[in-house]
Amino acid sequence: MKLDIPDGDFVGYIFDLDGTLIDTMPLHFRAWDEAMRRAGLQVPLDENLFYSLGGVPTRRVGELMGAHYGLKLDADRLFHEKEALFRELQADARLIEPVVAFARRAAATHPLAVASGGPRDIVRRSLELTGLAPLFKAVVTADDVVHGKPAPDMFLLAAKLLGVEPTRCLVFEDAEPGIKAALAAGMQVVRVPSRK
Repeated sequence: MKLDIPDGDFVGYIFDLDGTLIDTMPLHFRAWDEAMRRAGLQVPLDENLFYSLGGVPTRRVGELMGAHYGLKLDADRLFHEKEALFRELQADARLIEPVVAFARRAAATHPLAVASGGPRDIVRRSLELTGLAPLFKAVVTADDVVHGKPAPDMFLLAAKLLGVEPTRCLVFEDAEPGIKAALAAGMQVVRVPSRK
């Protein structure tokens, strides 16, 4: 994978986590598929639907999937069940090496942040399990904002925590909601392909 890094005088770098730094999207898909089956889904979970919701906060994903399939779901119960299933798979996640290599180089000279639609405990555990936690000055999760991706709130908060003007930040993202959020925050984006 070759990253297309735009020219610019960037002061800070902000990274999505799942599908950008860590190849967890297939693991999240397996966890969602099982959680939705337990919630009454009678057909296989649509993979395209799943990927279209990349970066959207987990509870909201559950609501949107329930609406898509016409299921009445307890979003909070589904959230906890899905995250418990993901925790069982989490240690199998692999790094997305080109992005991680860039982050390691950049961390030597620039402040870095993570902006993830996942819940704080899952995000922190992923960073710790992979040894990436020390690279990031700030970690913003769905628990830290009212409006998740595609709203710009996560990226704006990450820039604030880094002490960097939003327009001087470069974002690494794999999913359309996150790309829209970064652009809405006035940031340039490196698109990371997350589907093989």
